[in-house]
Amino acid sequence: MREYIDAAAFKEMILCAYAALRANSQAINELNVFPVPDGDTGTNMCLTMSNAATMLQGSDYDTVDAVSNAVASALLRGARGNSGVILSLLFRGIAKRLKGLETAGAVEFTGAMNDGVEAAYKAVMKPAEGTILTVSRLASAAAEKAAKDERNLEESLLSAIEAGEAALADTVNQNPVLKKAGVIDAGGKGYMTILTAMVRSLRGEIRSADMDTSETAEENEGWGEGEVDVPTENVFDTVYIVRKKSPDVDLMPLRRYLDSIGDSLVISDDDEIFKVHVHTDIPGEALTESQKYGTLELAKIENMRSQAEAILAGRKAQSTDDLEAVEQELEAMENAPEADDGTVAAAEKHFGVVTVCAGEGMANLFRELGADGIVTGGQTMNPSTDDILKVINHTPAETVFVLPNNKNITMAAEQCIPLTEKKVIVMPTRTVPQGVSALLNLDPDADEAQVVSDMRDAISRVHTAMVTYAARDSEFDGHSIKAGEYLALLDGALLNSYPGMDALIDALGAAFEELDPEFITIYYGSDVKADEAEHAGGLLSTHFPEAELSIVDGGQPVYYYMISVE
Repeated sequence: MREYIDAAAFKEMILCAYAALRANSQAINELNVFPVPDGDTGTNMCLTMSNAATMLQGSDYDTVDAVSNAVASALLRGARGNSGVILSLLFRGIAKRLKGLETAGAVEFTGAMNDGVEAAYKAVMKPAEGTILTVSRLASAAAEKAAKDERNLEESLLSAIEAGEAALADTVNQNPVLKKAGVIDAGGKGYMTILTAMVRSLRGEIRSADMDTSETAEENEGWGEGEVDVPTENVFDTVYIVRKKSPDVDLMPLRRYLDSIGDSLVISDDDEIFKVHVHTDIPGEALTESQKYGTLELAKIENMRSQAEAILAGRKAQSTDDLEAVEQELEAMENAPEADDGTVAAAEKHFGVVTVCAGEGMANLFRELGADGIVTGGQTMNPSTDDILKVINHTPAETVFVLPNNKNITMAAEQCIPLTEKKVIVMPTRTVPQGVSALLNLDPDADEAQVVSDMRDAISRVHTAMVTYAARDSEFDGHSIKAGEYLALLDGALLNSYPGMDALIDALGAAFEELDPEFITIYYGSDVKADEAEHAGGLLSTHFPEAELSIVDGGQPVYYYMISVE
């Protein structure tokens, strides 16, 4: 049994953990309680972990200290969503304990695991039990106890697996929302997927070089038997989006073809588009084949070998491991300096604003209202800490207000605070309409305390309804939801699902009555025509003929309507 790990073993453990997480990301996503097409836990954790894998593949390390520092740094900047941020905090605590060590035995490594848990708990404002925090805490505590009982590293980590699996199974009883849905916590499942893969790597049961991502965890009857590949030989990181010829187009032949010419393959799709990420030596052929299934809309190709050489030479190398990062970069180019060399824009004014949104209409609206920078993101597109940080640094202001406009982006935005010389204030905007109201109430001539107070007050007055579709069949809070039905959410809570849009809008009108609205603003999405939005507005007007109604082309994906009620 292994008594300690060195740099090579630790690096391999991380690569195997990323591989296992990639294989299981969709299964983890499906544990999410809400059936909305959201930026799910498995996807966020996988994209976060991919930053560490890319960093490790480009370098060799001599000590566990060097490996843990590289992983912590990569995860910090690549963190997406709350689950990704918590994952980065767990590894940041590990890095602090392993500082200066060439190798780590049971006492050192299990102590580092507990330091990571402590760092994560401190960072979460209101830590809830029955989550990844609970699972990591109980697993780490069991590992540290075993180490103190003079058990070796491998035995200690096996104790962590046993305790962690028990804690994960119990999350369904600890969290009322999970109990209603009858599922375990998705973040906790992600953590155990990572931890179990690390232990299996340590024991020599799996190797990253032998793994392949061509099949899902379900098809492989569990990640341990599945093969997941971390990119090794293929040079070009290729990501693109294609608009489908028809909603029911079969992508399985394309999946098999892309798997035959590359690795690290991920294909996600909805009725309108599909997104591809693949590492291959022949990206042109991947694009050509994909165009048989629809119209190519956006693509980006990067040479990973050149990126690795840049890292080894001490230069900054950027990578694209998901389509959302590509979209954000292209959107930000209008406001960014000509070259992104890590410099910070000089302050030309006291206050600046960076906001997160998706859709050309929403981006244009925020610019018209005075936003200095736009980070493309939101539902299904959680930007990383580094995505947000770049736009903050390009903002020519001393103090930068960040409007995340999504509860799952707030933590990633907050991680930017210690990473820049600018003062960053993250406002608690949970929806885009709240962000609009906050920006409208920013007085550039007021002092900072007054600005914060005014914006918070404006945010508190906004109620937001979101209209989307059910991504999967679900039983939630007494509602039986079928995939494809229209979903209505009001202030984050599920109102119900509906087979028709008119019935949904009418139900929203009834729900708004107790809010006694004076102003209603309808932001319609990319899948809604102007006359359809006008029709929806007319239905709401029958409930509130005295309210001031505005209809705005937001162009946002995923959500047919975002409706602001004040």
